[in-house]
Amino acid sequence: MKCQWYRAGCVSGNGYTLLLDMPDQAQTTREVLEQCDELGFALAGICEARQTSYATELMHWLEAGRHGEMEYLNRNTALRIDPGKMLPGARSIICIADRYHDGTADEPLAVGRGRIARYARGGDYHSVMKKRLHELCDSLRISFPDENFRGCVDTAPVLEREHATRAGLGAIGKHTLLIEPGVGSYLLLGEVITTLKLDPSESAQADDPCGTCTRCIDACPTDAITPWSVDATKCISYLTIEHRGEIDERFHKPMGDWIFGCDICQEVCPHNQPTERTREAVVHEAYTPRLDSFDLLEILNWDEDARRKSFARSSMKRAKLNMMKRNALIAAGNELRDHDRPELRLRLEEIASDPSEDEIVRLTARTVLASDHSS
Repeated sequence: MKCQWYRAGCVSGNGYTLLLDMPDQAQTTREVLEQCDELGFALAGICEARQTSYATELMHWLEAGRHGEMEYLNRNTALRIDPGKMLPGARSIICIADRYHDGTADEPLAVGRGRIARYARGGDYHSVMKKRLHELCDSLRISFPDENFRGCVDTAPVLEREHATRAGLGAIGKHTLLIEPGVGSYLLLGEVITTLKLDPSESAQADDPCGTCTRCIDACPTDAITPWSVDATKCISYLTIEHRGEIDERFHKPMGDWIFGCDICQEVCPHNQPTERTREAVVHEAYTPRLDSFDLLEILNWDEDARRKSFARSSMKRAKLNMMKRNALIAAGNELRDHDRPELRLRLEEIASDPSEDEIVRLTARTVLASDHSS
């Protein structure tokens, strides 16, 4: 990194003034942000490494059980609340974002297929972002050997959306996702927590990108969203990716053809509709979709090897085999309401009576078949 310098005076013990080279903080900040741009991040900004302003709200949300089975959110809360506990002496957070989708609407799915969320259609964002964050950290360690740097992507206990708003990357919408007005919310976030003092970017924290709009709330098929809060136990993304047990039958029909994640609240958001500016905004090439859906019958015939091969270099590997079969069964049941698919129905019947199948998978098949017979 080519840092600029200014001259600073220091009086020595013999009374003479010794001029030392010292880094210019503003110029260092600019060069850090330029390096983020060179690494291909769509957005970058700086905020102070200070405690969250929403500790009380976080604890109330957890105490109400709205995190569902995501017990990792209940762990390391002290680290989430204060990044200084995660990296002692932390003074700044470099916040970055990758844009993974341009807002183009999906084409209707072919009969017999289950839809996956847009963020999971290309490369695994964990490795895609982490590689470049580590490159940034390595470069900064060379330039500032006395400082510490820690790169974080998703799995670290960091309240990344709040830090991103403080760093000027956008503002939180009613669906609780970060929105960069004019670019949208199809954003993946990462951070570098550092002891290096940098100039904070202009914050967008107080901005409201939604106004009177309630499209995400109105469109959510499971009523998971209230303004600036999501009940994870009702969210299709949670149900299909995080929830390990049976899915309550009341959510089956609202899940539609989603088998991994859900984008409905983002699809209806005005900020995600294609505009001249969004067409110019960068979507990293690593997120170029490899597929947008899976054949339901194929999933219902998967074994563990088939699941692993299908999820290679994908963020979908978090979903276990029994979860994917469970999700596919629910999507199949929704399809059977509208289409006559004898081979799909036969496979459901086989699974429902197969003692070698996972218990959750068998029970889901039976529930889906019973619902179809009663409808």
